[in-house]
Amino acid sequence: MKKLLLVFVAAFAVFALSACKEGETDYSDQTLVVYFVPSRPADEILEITEPLAQLLEDELAELGYEVGGVEILVSSTYEAAGEALLAGTGDIAFLPGGTYVAYKDVADSPVEVILAATRAGLTKDSSDAEDWNDGVATDGDSEYQVAYYKGLIIAGTSAAARTVADKVNAGTALVWDDVKDLNWCVRSATSSSGYIYPAVWLQETFDKTFDDVEGVVTQTGGYGDTMASLATGTCDVGTIYADARRDYADEWVGEYGRTSTVWEETDVIGVTANIMNDTISVSNLNLDADIIEAITQAFLNIAETDAGLEVMAVYSHEGYTRVTDEDYDAARAAAELAGN
Repeated sequence: MKKLLLVFVAAFAVFALSACKEGETDYSDQTLVVYFVPSRPADEILEITEPLAQLLEDELAELGYEVGGVEILVSSTYEAAGEALLAGTGDIAFLPGGTYVAYKDVADSPVEVILAATRAGLTKDSSDAEDWNDGVATDGDSEYQVAYYKGLIIAGTSAAARTVADKVNAGTALVWDDVKDLNWCVRSATSSSGYIYPAVWLQETFDKTFDDVEGVVTQTGGYGDTMASLATGTCDVGTIYADARRDYADEWVGEYGRTSTVWEETDVIGVTANIMNDTISVSNLNLDADIIEAITQAFLNIAETDAGLEVMAVYSHEGYTRVTDEDYDAARAAAELAGN
């Protein structure tokens, strides 16, 4: 009887070790908690993303991970989603780049970025201002998916704006005296392409801030207001997102009263660092490296399906791509400057 018991125990131990090795950590009793941030009303987000729970559960099962379920939640604030990852009350969160950096850089943070959202790129993507100024429209390129966008510092129609644009197009590097007396149109201090990243550009290019500008710095009510002010010459330069000229091209020759195209009458004088798109981030408090890899692949697979595309439409995401923490170093520089 004792021998039989020992054989049974030994056999059970071999089975348990084998099962653990094959399936790694058992997540069959664990519900994965996914947070979306409140960029639109919570009920809308929950309605659009409701299918994600089953999609993610099914994809993980295909990849060898049975989970106890997937719960979709909308955080009260962007920060609340980051706090959930820190505490382990959330496992996965769709976080803007700045929010990700804020919670990744907490001491002993369990937050990891796995993916960034992609959208259609543009036919121009240079870091050199002069390359944008060929007079040809910048169009979208749906075949070219990117995980970032750029901010532009753009010169308008005023005499001062034309002077600085001519210098850039002649291939001459700008100095502080070229821009310090200009009248600037910017967006609110929380706008990535309208203020934060242009402020980093000023810092890195001239070691200056908007507070050092001797001309007038005007916070506009929107990018349309910025473009209108460039058209009238009220502002010499404006800070915009890279495809804003395309979005306001019709207004330029219509509502704004110009007779030539925006591509002929404006020029880029500065290009910001890449502004990374939203992340999918995870907390490693309740997840090991293997299931994090499976979650990463699951989202990539989901993004290839029609049902997945419908879910991603909640944030206008068109796909996802793998990224690393280093891809968000520009966001760190922006956050550091904003903190100062």
